[in-house]
Amino acid sequence: MPVLLNPDRAPSLSELLRAIPGGLVQKIVPGTGQWDNPVISGIGSLANAGSGEISFIVHPKYLDQLAQTKACAVIVLPEIDEQLSLDPGAAPFARVVCKHPYLLYARIAQWFDWARQSARETAIHPTAVIDPSAVIAKSVTVGPHVVIGPRCKIDAMTQIAAGCVLGADIEIGPSSLLHPRVSIYDGVKIGARAIIHSGAVLGADGFGFAPDPTLARGAWGKIPQLGSLIIGNDVEIGANTTVDRGALENTILEDGVKLDNQIMIAHNCHIGAHTAMAACVGVAGSTTIGARCTIGGASMISGHLTIGDDVHVSGGTAITANVSKPGRYTGVFPFAEHVDWQKNAAVLQQLSSLRKRLRKLEKD
Repeated sequence: MPVLLNPDRAPSLSELLRAIPGGLVQKIVPGTGQWDNPVISGIGSLANAGSGEISFIVHPKYLDQLAQTKACAVIVLPEIDEQLSLDPGAAPFARVVCKHPYLLYARIAQWFDWARQSARETAIHPTAVIDPSAVIAKSVTVGPHVVIGPRCKIDAMTQIAAGCVLGADIEIGPSSLLHPRVSIYDGVKIGARAIIHSGAVLGADGFGFAPDPTLARGAWGKIPQLGSLIIGNDVEIGANTTVDRGALENTILEDGVKLDNQIMIAHNCHIGAHTAMAACVGVAGSTTIGARCTIGGASMISGHLTIGDDVHVSGGTAITANVSKPGRYTGVFPFAEHVDWQKNAAVLQQLSSLRKRLRKLEKD
């Protein structure tokens, strides 16, 4: 991984760890020589880290890479630290002992990302079009060809990249990041520290139509979508993902929701805190999904359903009924060679008649 900070601005290992919240570090074992309390300018993998970078190891199977690493500091499990303590000369790097090295790596990566973002100059590009009634904090960065509509409120340290379009009455909380070409419709409210990736469309009309035979046979009349979209704190929304506004009530994404790329959330949905969805999930309208759920890629969830907390849906699964019990749910028929799949499918189509015959035999 490339060095993220210039050495003259990079923190020492002890300074970096003091800046990381959560109390994850059990102890620090100084390295030898210049690696007693090294300056940390970036993060790298064990195999590719440079002498100014910190790395991490999550499993003993990577001990061979650990022996060869050039990293100046490594986050290690307590049991790996015990092994390394038996031969101090084999581990010249500083060791950060932690029960959750991958989580600590994530926190350190967040710090470096924050440091890189905060180093950017705050400016509003001259090609940006901002309505005079919009309230933009002084520390907000606005990129080229951005459009910000009437009465918008953009809070401190937020960055809006090139080509984003914001309608009227939008609120965006502090330290949020909108990547290029994000489109946000009128009235959407977004909390603090949001990350919205390119091509996302937030607050578009839901798919609401009523049959209207006065227009023509089979014609549809549009139902105006009068609700809005409310997004909590620490939400991340992937590239080309769409979240519709509500028809009457609001669509809601609670704190900590994570949506991957190319996901569709329909109108009036309510997604609970810290629920995560992988790519290409589709959630039909007026569905409530609880907290801490995970929805695997390409899963489909029917409308007007209620899914409880701590439900985990395997990729490619179709959920067509309410799910109240926590646990993992899978509805994917395993793949096979096509000829074998055809034979199995033919048997499945006969299950109903086979069940009737079996019941008759049992009765007789």
